Amino acid sequence: MSGLLLELLYSTANTMLDVLPIITIILVFQLVLLRRPIPRTKRVMLGFVYVIIGLSLFLVGLEKALFPLGELMAKQLTRPEFIYTHAHELDLHVDWKDYYWIYIFAAAIGFSTTIAEPSLIAVAIKAHEVSGGAIGVWGLRVAVALGVAIGISLGSYRIVVGDPLHFYILAGYVVVVIQTFVAPKLIIPLAYDSGGVTTSTVTVPLVAALGLGLAETVPGRNPLVDGFGLIAFASLFPIITVMAYAQLSEWQEHRKGSPKKQEQN
Repeated sequence: MSGLLLELLYSTANTMLDVLPIITIILVFQLVLLRRPIPRTKRVMLGFVYVIIGLSLFLVGLEKALFPLGELMAKQLTRPEFIYTHAHELDLHVDWKDYYWIYIFAAAIGFSTTIAEPSLIAVAIKAHEVSGGAIGVWGLRVAVALGVAIGISLGSYRIVVGDPLHFYILAGYVVVVIQTFVAPKLIIPLAYDSGGVTTSTVTVPLVAALGLGLAETVPGRNPLVDGFGLIAFASLFPIITVMAYAQLSEWQEHRKGSPKKQEQN
């Protein structure tokens, strides 16, 4: 208990140092440049206290739960005893198809963490309000979550086979550029932002831990070289799926509207 308390105090001290530049910049601009008092000073200061406490607890939680859990799941799912059904097959060559449970787990954890991502929820609500209801909250969240699920699963496959990361990223952005020319103009800025909001507090720790754990257990992989890169997949593929979601919705609207136009003619 005392060790955990010391870790929490250490995390709180580091968080205060990290937040200090933000507070300093705000105070300098507000008091020196704008020369206006901070409205509701007590409420603002209390909010900063909440931020420091929340970040400190979150960082300790990462070290104690999310990072170890992600690495543990990756190691357990890649154990030869788990991959092979029979004990006498342990000496056989491991093929990329034998890691299918890793791909399923990566897709599932990517989808579930993205659906729970607070930043994505905030963006989806604002997009729904600004668009006058044209962009559905759940439609956007599911589209982004599907992109993350596909991206992390494909990124896990890349780690298993050892392919160069830039091949996948370049190919993905070629698709993004092509979609940008044909997707509805309303969705393009939101799609590009959706790729960024996925890499936040809930998704990143588990995805990073999964990549490192997978690179440590797959023979011939280097955690430093192969363990990172999953977050790039998690940022890229939501752009593709959100624009695809908009294109599919537009196609369905045209399909519904075409019989009405024929009747009018």
